Amino acid sequence: MIDTDTTSLDALLDQLVEITAPTDDPTGRTTCAQLEFWRLIRNVADHQIATHAATLDSLGVAEKAGSTTKKLLIEMGLPPAAATRTIRIADSLGTLSKVEACAAYGRLSGEIVDAIVRGMTAIEKRSPTALSDDERAVYETELLTQALSGATPAEVHKHAQTIGNTIADDQGGIPACDDRSLDALSHHLTDDGRVEIYGNVTQSVGEKFVAMIDERSVPRPEPDGSPDRRSASQIRADALEVLLDQAAAGASMDTIGAPRTQTLLTIPAHGGNPASLPWTGPTTQATAKRLSCDGTLTEIIIDGETVPLQMGRERRLFPPHLRKAIIIRDENCIKCGAPPSHTQVHHIEHWTDNGETELDNGCLLCQRCHTQVHHNGWDIMIGFDRHPWLIPPADIDPQRRPLPAYNRRTMRLDDAA
Repeated sequence: MIDTDTTSLDALLDQLVEITAPTDDPTGRTTCAQLEFWRLIRNVADHQIATHAATLDSLGVAEKAGSTTKKLLIEMGLPPAAATRTIRIADSLGTLSKVEACAAYGRLSGEIVDAIVRGMTAIEKRSPTALSDDERAVYETELLTQALSGATPAEVHKHAQTIGNTIADDQGGIPACDDRSLDALSHHLTDDGRVEIYGNVTQSVGEKFVAMIDERSVPRPEPDGSPDRRSASQIRADALEVLLDQAAAGASMDTIGAPRTQTLLTIPAHGGNPASLPWTGPTTQATAKRLSCDGTLTEIIIDGETVPLQMGRERRLFPPHLRKAIIIRDENCIKCGAPPSHTQVHHIEHWTDNGETELDNGCLLCQRCHTQVHHNGWDIMIGFDRHPWLIPPADIDPQRRPLPAYNRRTMRLDDAA
């Protein structure tokens, strides 16, 4: 074992610095061999940096100085993205033994290890119940096997999302990607008078946001015809201002019956993996159904090579005249009474189950109540009075007695009869 005191490490660094690329290597074989050596060295270094960062964190070195370990790493010279990745890996040490063993021997890069760490977190957040140790071991092995087979970090993380969404669909409940109680949006003024914005929202809200920003993030040539001098992040910031201006203009118009955001949904033909959204990736069936309730949805059937086999028609579910009619009938969210401007039109019998887009198959639900209906066992029926009635889950009312819509709460079935 190599002595790890400072003198030995300095000597080791000097030896590594003296290594140079071969000057006489016509076939490139020697260069490739050395390059593979350096790749292993880099991977080992990534693991050692994370391990030492975890040690620093446990000692409270940065905390004693009124800082954080991440800031300390940045001050040492690590780029912010690398520091963030290092801290994530450091926080996971001791929980993924197989991954740590491979990383210690240089078989995994820091980016791959981070993808597995983030993937395991995604699986845990999407699972309605806590994962057992055996389940964690199975999913760790599955992601590690994929990584060792040559998958990219993005592919590993996407596969983890697919696993998590499958768990969520099989077990029910509200996975983290759909849990609105976790949503957060904040902003504050900086010392130089600027505004920093932070948001953490559900997958469906994030998909809408990214899609609308991307649609408005188009480079514009300069007046002299030269390429747009703005960076990509500056273009997105300008797109946000355009979006806010359009929202302000729309708020002053009669848009109460306007359809919602357009969404593309890709569905594997073999049915193996869950459906996927273009920006935020694999999604649960419940989220896909809820998005299709009140938006412009285009379903695309794809084969194993992501080649479109069939592209469904654009369906503007509940067009303006029907939405207005439902608003006149329901007045507000039928469950909590939120105003119609905060609601979506929900298919009582879902479109994918051959539900029709008609007055007697729609009702108003706000985002929060919409999620509860899709995930928490609430049912909705249209009574003989042609008004929606809510049927609570058995854990709330074992007899599951129908409740009238919010705007008709003074009524009961006996009264209607």
